[in-house]
This record gives sequence, structure tokens and C-alpha cells, in this order.
Amino acid sequence: MDIINGLVQGFSVALLPVNLMWCFVGCFLGTVVGILPGLGPAATIAMLMPLTYGMNPASGIIMLTGIYYGAKYGGSTTSILLNIPGESSSVATCLDGYQMARNGRAGAALGIAAIASFIAGTVGVILLTLMAPPIAQIALAFSSPEYFALMLLGLSLVVLLSGASIVKGVLSLLIGLWLTSIGTDLFTAESRYVFGQTVLVGGIDFMVVAIGVFALSEVLSSIESRDETNVLPVPRGILNLLPTWEELKACRFAFVNGSLVGFFVGVLPGAGSTIASFISYGIEKAVSKHPEKFGTGVPEGVAAPEGANNADSGGALVPLLTLGLPGGSATAIMLSALVMWGVKPGPLMMEERPDVFWGLVASMYIGNVMLLVLNLPLVPVFAQILRVPVFVLFPMILGIAMVGAYSASGRIFDLALLAGFGLLGYLMVKFRYPTAPLILGFVLGDAMERALRQTLMMSQGDITTFAERPIAAAMLAIAVLILLTPLLGYFNRWRTKAIEG
Repeated sequence: MDIINGLVQGFSVALLPVNLMWCFVGCFLGTVVGILPGLGPAATIAMLMPLTYGMNPASGIIMLTGIYYGAKYGGSTTSILLNIPGESSSVATCLDGYQMARNGRAGAALGIAAIASFIAGTVGVILLTLMAPPIAQIALAFSSPEYFALMLLGLSLVVLLSGASIVKGVLSLLIGLWLTSIGTDLFTAESRYVFGQTVLVGGIDFMVVAIGVFALSEVLSSIESRDETNVLPVPRGILNLLPTWEELKACRFAFVNGSLVGFFVGVLPGAGSTIASFISYGIEKAVSKHPEKFGTGVPEGVAAPEGANNADSGGALVPLLTLGLPGGSATAIMLSALVMWGVKPGPLMMEERPDVFWGLVASMYIGNVMLLVLNLPLVPVFAQILRVPVFVLFPMILGIAMVGAYSASGRIFDLALLAGFGLLGYLMVKFRYPTAPLILGFVLGDAMERALRQTLMMSQGDITTFAERPIAAAMLAIAVLILLTPLLGYFNRWRTKAIEG
């Protein structure tokens, strides 16, 4: 009954006209700004937080939360239409979303992204409502060994992202791991692989790598093919720009997969929606009846990572609201805003400030509906971008890519890096090397190294500590099984040939 009473109180706060207005403003601004490459949820919240300074805590956090999950949805638009991931968690959406756009199903991909966001976001809020305190206690059991095991589990997905050649996938992963090691060692403060360039001391920004490897390489490949008629076809008619019943039916398990994986990974401080989206994509491909079609434009390849990306929002708020622990940069900014308003997140927040806690939770139910109503009608509008002639579209993509890369750090040097990664991505596509493992290694490598070294410092170099911790041992065992799957396949084929011979 406490939950029901809390929700009743929350909706009485969230349904106030002023709070409904701020919820809509947050969702709208988050979606619009989130579309711009390089501006993820954290940057968007930081930019727009000054708008909340004069508000009461309930209205302010409702608006910031709307910006948070609105920005998460916005990143899928450029991923699908232009192959430009708005943030790291949108990379997995590029794999099938952009291919759907190339196959003339851009509207369907955008519609599936909107529906997956709504379903997963709603599931995330329901789980936040029902399970926040107990799940927060489980999250506290995670330390450096568990995080290292989780990262290794994420990297093991290279098997599923490599396509036909595991060797090429592993080589791509190793390039990503090397790129993320460029910069300053966090433990020794020594520079690594900077080649005398002081601008590399701070490392390479993710957006420079992602935009170069995905967007610029696609432009170069399209220019080389000179196949203008098949670049980005868009069917006419509103019904043809929305997902069909068959496509939605094919995504039914992907919606569940993305919702659950996104929420439970989001609960872990520091894990992030990038890991959730890749794990969800990997699971969907692993259980699919046609895994060979992933990467060619299947709806499930959009629904699973987009669902995980948005369910992560509800999960990330669990440690923030119940323990006062921000799980990432976006929730850290929200924590600072709550402290600024005199609200102390933690176990007593439900009792001390029920208007803020339950008002925020109730507003997320409302905000998810607002996002669906706001974005589904815009699907045909966004899809028209692909009708722009290629001689206009390609320079536009190049311009957006350059602005996105430059805005991430404000360094001219990054534009040169952007060109270099564009060439690298083009060569990888040309010689059939998968690009997703490179991005996966780049995103997870730094956190994985930090977790491993912290673990070894805690255990004084004793690596058996992983086997002594049940959660870490279980995840490592799963990772090993995933990595051994191709070897079992090779052994099966060898055994079959031997029997037939």
C-alpha cells in the first residue's frame, strides 16, 4: 500500500499544470538537443540546468529527468538516418538502424525506436517503483572485480559482432582497446602512445572515433560506389513510413530483452547504457532464428539496443534516489541539482521528500507517453531527410560530423583525427573488417583497465580473487563460454567432415 499511496501522491504532484508543462519542455528540449552529435544526456542536462534555478525541487527535477530520457531517445535519430551515433549508447542502433534506412525502411526504424523507447522506459519506471530499495542493495555488492567481469562479458560479444570472421573481429577489438589506452595513465600519470603530441595527453574523444568510423566511412564508401539510385530510398505514404504489424511482432521479445537488460545494467553505478545496449543486441542476435541477417537491417537489431538504452534511465535512478550514488555523468549532474535545492538523495528521501521522489517517478510515466506522442508523428518528417539529393546530403553529413567532433573538445586537431578515423573506417568496410568491435573495445577498454588494476591493488596482485567472488566468477564463466562458442562450432564441423570422410 505504501507504493500505491506514494504513486497517488506522485501523480498529484506530476499532474499539476506547471509540472506537466515542465515535463513536456524537458522531453522536447532533450529530444531536440539529443539529436545533435556530441551532445549526450549529460551535456544536454548541463547546458539546460540553468533553466531550473528558479523552480521548486519537484518541478526542477521533473524537467531535468525529462531532458535525461528525451536526450537518450534523440540520439537514435541521427544513428538511423545518417549513421552518426549521437552518443556511445547509440552505436548499437547504427548497426541495423542505418541499414534499415538504406533498405527504404527509415520510417519503420524510427517508429520501432520510438515504440521500444516507450515500452522499455515504462518497464524501467515500473521496476524503479516496485524494486528500487532491494535492487539498490544488490548493486552495492558490485566492486572492481564485478565491474571487470561485466566489462569482459561485454567484450566477449565480439564473437557475435564479428560476422563471418572471428579473427577480423578480434583484430578490430584490439585496435579499439589500443586507441582507448592513448593518453595519460590514471594510476602513474605517465603519457602513453602520444607520439610527442601534447594534444593526445588527454586521450581521444569517443565522438571523433565513432563519427569517423561510422559516418565518414559511409560517405566515402557511397561516393566510391557511385550508386546514387540505391543510396537512401524512402517510400511514399505515411503507412509505408511506419513499422508494419509483422515487424512489431518480430520485435516482441526484443522489447522485453532490451527493457530488462537495460534496467538491471543501469542499476549498476558506472556500467552505463553503452554496455546495456551492446549486451541486449548480442543476446537478441544469439537467440534469433536468423542471426546471419543482423547487421543487414532487421527490426530486432533496432528494438533491443534502443530499449536497453532507455530502460537504463530508470535503472540509473535507483542508486541515485535510494543511495545517493550517481551511476554516471548525467545522474551526477542531477545529484548536484538536488543538493543545490536542499534535497538529500538516499534511503530517507522517500520519507523526507515524498513530493520530489514520487513526483519524479510519476512524471516518468507521463513523460514516456509524451515522448511517444511527440515523436511518432515526427517519423514521416524526419524520414524526408533521406530524400535530399546525395550531392546535398553528403556535404550535410560531413558538416554535422565536423561540428559534432569539434564540439566534443573544441580542438582543431580533432578534425584531423576525424579524417583519419574516417579513412580507417572506409578501409575496414572495404576489406570486410567489422567496425562494431572497434567501438566496443574503445568504449569499454578504459573502464575495464581501471577495474582490473583496482582489483589487483585490492588483492595485492592475487588474481584468484575473481574466483572467490560468486558474481564475478559467474560472469567470467559466461564470458568464457561465449568466447568458446565458435571453437565448438569449428570442432563440430571438423568432426562431421571426419565422420563423412
